[in-house]
Amino acid sequence: MAAPSSRALRRTPLFDAHLAAGAKLVDFAGWEMPVFYGGPSALRHEHMAVRSGCGIFDVSHMGEIETSGPQALELLQLLLSNDVAKMPIGGGAGGAQYSVLCREDGGVLDDLFTYRLDIDRYMTITNASNHERDLEWFNRHARAFPDVDVADRIEDYAMLAVQGPLAREIVQAISDSPLPARMTAATRRLAGAEVIVCGTGYTGEEGVELLCATDDASLLWDALVRRGATPAGLGARDTLRLEVCFHLYGNELSTDRGPIEAGLGWCCREDTGFIGSDAVRAVRAAGPAEKLIAFVVEGPGIARQGNAVIGGGEVTSGTLSPSLGTGIGMAYVPAAQAAPGTRLELDVRGKMRPAVVKDKPLYRKAA
Repeated sequence: MAAPSSRALRRTPLFDAHLAAGAKLVDFAGWEMPVFYGGPSALRHEHMAVRSGCGIFDVSHMGEIETSGPQALELLQLLLSNDVAKMPIGGGAGGAQYSVLCREDGGVLDDLFTYRLDIDRYMTITNASNHERDLEWFNRHARAFPDVDVADRIEDYAMLAVQGPLAREIVQAISDSPLPARMTAATRRLAGAEVIVCGTGYTGEEGVELLCATDDASLLWDALVRRGATPAGLGARDTLRLEVCFHLYGNELSTDRGPIEAGLGWCCREDTGFIGSDAVRAVRAAGPAEKLIAFVVEGPGIARQGNAVIGGGEVTSGTLSPSLGTGIGMAYVPAAQAAPGTRLELDVRGKMRPAVVKDKPLYRKAA
């Protein structure tokens, strides 16, 4: 399939592999990225491969910011909403932690994963659309900390996400030693390449995310695909994350709302004094006016971002769930309408579609 004509888009080190696999390429945050491989029906195949076996995603468009030095922890405690001091290091692995980056008013600038790689060395993964802004935010606040170094590492790393019930088994087959546990990170050699292996993911399945040198990305991709990992694009990544109600920046998260409204109070530790902590504390104490809920559409119809919720509120994400076979989504609604079981009406392109608020996550693996 021919590549899009624009040459302004950035390309990951796996661009040629995507073309060879028949990828449909789209502009995503300024990157030329695969949305699926083959025809549109491939999206469901890729989605179900992750749910039942193993999928592999190129997520090299994500950014990396390395923070190091004696004051690295102090800077990150100021910037990140979670308690960075609780990230362990030792025994050959470091901790992994989810957090949000807030403005003083509590508005969310980004949601991030941070990995502790050494005593005074951390790697923070940014969303592609926010990387430059995040980097500027890190550098601006680092000026108050003379013993910290903030480095942009986006050009140095490619990133692969290997996800599904067979993912760890497939990655373990090319590793020189046992993979780090869930929510930890450690350096391993995979197929001879030095890789930061992170026990995290964005699909609700077991798996790992791999940070490798850009020159090693094709070698790792090929080795994992040969062992049974199914190439999967951004389309399946979105349906997978929505089934388990993971947030997407620009949809569920923005500077217009804070983490309490988004249901992310669990990753906010106001006592650390992070930027925005006073605003977050105030919303937590008073209770948010709106809450982010998950819903299932009853009957036909698929809600999309921006569709109105009758009586107040707005859909942030919506899709047809490959696993559940029905329309699903998330929306901000008035707090009084947020209880599971509450019935909603969605304005989907002028047609009223009934929906019901459900507990999160929407998809749960059978016991």
